[in-house]
Amino acid sequence: MSTPIEGLDLPALERFFAERVPGFTGELTATLLAGGRSNLTYLLTDGQGRWVLRRPPLGGLTPSAHDVLREHRVVEALSDSEVPVARAIAHDSGAVIGAPFSLVEHVAGPVIRTEEQLHALAQDDIDRCAHALVDVLARLHALAPEKVGLGDFGRPQGYVGRQIRRWYDQWQRVHTRDLPDIDALHAGLAEAQPAEGDASIVHGDFRIDNVILAPEDPGTIRAVVDWEMSTLGDPLADLGVHIVYSDPAFAHVLAGSAASTSPRLPGTEATARRYAETTGRDLSDFPFYLALGYFKVAVIAEGIYARFLAGVTRGDGFEGAGAATAPLAAAGLRALSGNLERR
Repeated sequence: MSTPIEGLDLPALERFFAERVPGFTGELTATLLAGGRSNLTYLLTDGQGRWVLRRPPLGGLTPSAHDVLREHRVVEALSDSEVPVARAIAHDSGAVIGAPFSLVEHVAGPVIRTEEQLHALAQDDIDRCAHALVDVLARLHALAPEKVGLGDFGRPQGYVGRQIRRWYDQWQRVHTRDLPDIDALHAGLAEAQPAEGDASIVHGDFRIDNVILAPEDPGTIRAVVDWEMSTLGDPLADLGVHIVYSDPAFAHVLAGSAASTSPRLPGTEATARRYAETTGRDLSDFPFYLALGYFKVAVIAEGIYARFLAGVTRGDGFEGAGAATAPLAAAGLRALSGNLERR
């Protein structure tokens, strides 16, 4: 008999697997890999095969940020592209476990989450890993959405304006205190929007702990994961968020230790320069996109803290997420003024 696990109906999943998953041999066991900050992620196995299931959090105030069916669609579309992803297996809209879920193959390899894990690597391997991240992001942005079946995946026209409105609306939903810097950053972004550029597929949450590395080579990415915020939009917004995750304040969101904030990774200017050289894109408006990234991540941090206060998170370390909101908002204002220097 399957051992119960919160958030999953294992008997119902076993019936689903028997019908939909090739190679399934019997009883499932499940382990929660990560949960609460984003979608809940479980490792499932029948003793032979291994799969990863993602479903929305058990509760929360920002449901639009947890669209696992959208995530499944983009992973499936990218399966034959130059962007490495886990192989999509199946999905369900909610009939099986009472919530939608996405099921992909398990990809073996390390995920670098903490500074301690990152600093166990030689500096050359850290550099190669950082370069691989930028190069994979560049390959994603080079894909023509219509050629991989994602031509209707989003509405690229007006993307930046919608992002500004969306995250300010999320702030109104989740904020636990008044923060004038958020209001000022919102107003500044609304006033300073640059002209729209070419659209691409954007990941929306691209950082070092959202990739699986090759076990034998930290400079090789085997799969990019966590696509729930992906859409069609301005690729420089993706780069902005990626760099924001290197801000030391972001460590509060991940219980005080985040690999992305390590000073041994390349800084803002080096990362932006490699992206520009790889893609040929003009980064003259990049301070705006960096500020937009700060705005978004500050609201995400506040949402995590709000879910903690509401008692709907699972796992440890959420109580400190709220400490990131104010410094991230302040850094966003500095970026908007053209100050890109952090470390």
